[in-house]
Amino acid sequence: MTIQKINNSIESQKQMLLQHPLYKKVQTVDDLHRFLENHVYAVWDFMSLLKALQSKLTCTTTPWFATKNPETRYLINEIVLAEESDLTMDGRHQSHYEMYIEAMESCGANTSGIEHFLSEIDSLQNIFVAIKKSDLHPNIKNFLDFTFKVIEEGKVHKIAAAFTFGREDLIPNMFTEILKNFQENFPKTDLSKLIYYFERHIELDADEHGPMAMKMITELCGDNEQKWAEVEEVSILALEKRIGLWDAIEESILMKAELA
Repeated sequence: MTIQKINNSIESQKQMLLQHPLYKKVQTVDDLHRFLENHVYAVWDFMSLLKALQSKLTCTTTPWFATKNPETRYLINEIVLAEESDLTMDGRHQSHYEMYIEAMESCGANTSGIEHFLSEIDSLQNIFVAIKKSDLHPNIKNFLDFTFKVIEEGKVHKIAAAFTFGREDLIPNMFTEILKNFQENFPKTDLSKLIYYFERHIELDADEHGPMAMKMITELCGDNEQKWAEVEEVSILALEKRIGLWDAIEESILMKAELA
């Protein structure tokens, strides 16, 4: 199997994401807040996939030993550098999660939900219990549960599949256009940090991280058909969980409209 065959296998799920009715439902700043307050969980759990890969593909403990594959070591370290310590609009270094939180705050979205969730994880010391006990939409719980079960299983090619193919490759482009329209229609709402976040996401994924992640999958699977089959299975599941997340956000926006 090859990367192209995986892309062919997940095409229908990608099209479902790209044509999801959610995008047309984000019509006001309140709708945007709803989107951000739910999507932030995907921004956060992506960082855990990233660090799981780094811990598997590099040596993060002492005493240090060189890991078997210098190529995958290089690829993940390059990706980690930008995702965990990227440049903000004003020249500071932050993770993409922290950039997203700042962007939420600057446009008036509420960050207390994700902050409470993270404090619960810290308190309970068990991600699965924290997910189960939370008041999150069932689809968001399923999304997070899937991510951390893949991480817990510990198969690096599966983690790489969720990391690589479970991302919304083209969706940042869509949201950048939505945000630019909002900037025109709601000039009093500061969306500059949010636009910067999505544009940075597009730039890195298209030019650097996307190709690097694909190369990492190829290195990890080699000629092992079983690994390729598992990558295909995880990739499809990851996208289906993403579609479920989009369904949950759409439902949240519709519910708010009905209550208004």
